[in-house]
Amino acid sequence: MARRTFFSFHYKPDVWRAWNVRNCWVVKPEEQVDSGFFDSSVFEASKKESEDNLKTFLRNGLKNTSVTCVLTGAETSTRRWVRYEIVQSVLKGNGLLTVDIHKVKNKDSQTSTKGVDPLACIGLYKTENGIYFAEKNGDKWIKYSDYTRPIPESDLWFDAPTSNQVVALSKHYERYDFIAQNGRENIAGWIELAAALTGRR
Repeated sequence: MARRTFFSFHYKPDVWRAWNVRNCWVVKPEEQVDSGFFDSSVFEASKKESEDNLKTFLRNGLKNTSVTCVLTGAETSTRRWVRYEIVQSVLKGNGLLTVDIHKVKNKDSQTSTKGVDPLACIGLYKTENGIYFAEKNGDKWIKYSDYTRPIPESDLWFDAPTSNQVVALSKHYERYDFIAQNGRENIAGWIELAAALTGRR
């Protein structure tokens, strides 16, 4: 059974690269189609939408998915709504992975530069009041402001943090390079591994 996967990416500079990666399973040999995935991605909503509507829109995009694949270009890690999608994926219990797409050519046949792993920019820490999300602001960790409620430890598939020292999500999830690691043939397996790590089968 194909894995329903949500694709998170920085729309304007990387949409062409993202489409190529997302749809690569279509051009696989017939016998490999079943190991592909259905995508359930959403793009950045209109700037006319309110923040609450946009958050609802993004959460709805994650419904009925079990893995979130963060397609990472040069600036993806700094994008507010990519970070929101990552946080909501953790809350939902989705598998997570980073796939670097900077070497994938855009519509002008140009590549880009490797960016910071977005999963290294979101983390968790523990206080006497519970477990919370943090995000990177430059070189510093600050409290994540788009979701401020404590996270039940039971909702995490990995070991919860034990102190106020922030543990980045990248400690628990894998990162791949689509070009260097032959993503066209291997991305379905990467997605399945991300699901398996969380206990999803």
